[in-house]
Amino acid sequence: MSTRQRTRGGARAHHTGPEELVHTAAMARRFYLEGKSKTEIAEEFGISRFKVARTLESAVRDGLIRLEIRLPAELDAERSDALRTRYGLSHSLVFNSQADDPGGAAVITRRLGSVAADLLAEIVTEGDVLGLIWGPEIEALGPELTSLARCTVVQLCGVTPLRPVDANAVEAVRRAAAVARGVAYPIYAPHLLPDGETARMLRRQPGIVEAVSRFSQVTKAVITVGGWGPGLSTVYDALGEAEREDYRRQGACAEVSGRLIDAEGQVVAPELSERIIAISFEELRRVPDVILLADGVERATATAAALKTGLFNGIVTDTAVAEHLLV
Repeated sequence: MSTRQRTRGGARAHHTGPEELVHTAAMARRFYLEGKSKTEIAEEFGISRFKVARTLESAVRDGLIRLEIRLPAELDAERSDALRTRYGLSHSLVFNSQADDPGGAAVITRRLGSVAADLLAEIVTEGDVLGLIWGPEIEALGPELTSLARCTVVQLCGVTPLRPVDANAVEAVRRAAAVARGVAYPIYAPHLLPDGETARMLRRQPGIVEAVSRFSQVTKAVITVGGWGPGLSTVYDALGEAEREDYRRQGACAEVSGRLIDAEGQVVAPELSERIIAISFEELRRVPDVILLADGVERATATAAALKTGLFNGIVTDTAVAEHLLV
């Protein structure tokens, strides 16, 4: 008798023959590909379900069965799960990005829009009220939306006239509503006003009232975060240099829905909020799903601050930001 048929103590060792290999392969096919239960497989092969379980476990351990988890190349499964766990999120998607990506930041933002659009197609259900705040990421999301359950779409803030792309902020809302075959509620007003009285007056205008009154009905919101620096926040860019530095001294490092927050996620300069037309933090806290969109390492600190507000239960971001958040 060959050595492989006996153990060192002389007892017969298990020898895996061709028939057992064929049966194991068949059981694996039934379980992993055909979706049959271990009980069903046991009945078919005339063995116990415990024997089926042991056979499948041994096959995985010995390499007869190889299990592979394949995601689209742009998704980073490990960091996505790590962020979900670290911050207690319901939705967490990290996509791969490199500092030397051809096309630079614009390409990364477009990639963010594509991943966010796929997430909305997955989680928005019929009857939802989807709220979209303005931001370059929302501009990138709009063209990528090709499928969306029937829902209402509400614009969650005004726009800024400082950049040409801002003319398309309302269009992003209309685009989403058209894809969803729902009603759009845009806001034809600036995001930041010169003073609180002007903002209050505009909020009383019929068209704006129509949109703002639906903030309380939003069930899924997509929010962007701005860093406190040039080109990173529409509010920062709209303010004068003296105001920017004053708010920086007060601790401002990020902007969310027009509100300035410090590194701990606490609101600073609450008086500025009176000049903003946008959904409030109080209203956002009542929204069941609030997804944060953030890309670019220059917004990493702002993203960390935004997550500390407790407003968000979801994030779509790139590897550069995720690495900062996971330190």
